[in-house]
Amino acid sequence: MLALRDRQTRRLAPCALLIIALTLGGCSSQIADLTPADTQPHPKEAGGYLPVHDLPPARDEAVIPPDQRAKIEAELTAARDRQATAAAAKDASGK
Repeated sequence: MLALRDRQTRRLAPCALLIIALTLGGCSSQIADLTPADTQPHPKEAGGYLPVHDLPPARDEAVIPPDQRAKIEAELTAARDRQATAAAAKDASGK
């Protein structure tokens, strides 16, 4: 029984030493070495970022002119109606 324990200890000792060596080796690596080389450095001054509460200036003109908006809405409504008709026809033929 003593010989069996001695053999198990001899097998586990190198594994334990390897785990300890890998653990200690991981602690010695620098976090700065793990970052990619092409990252930009952090700004030194605190005012380098735009304030969150500042909004861009409002636009005076509409993004889409009203006539084009009406045309787009009409096209979308027609497409929605075509899809609803096609779905209703598919449901009616499937039953």
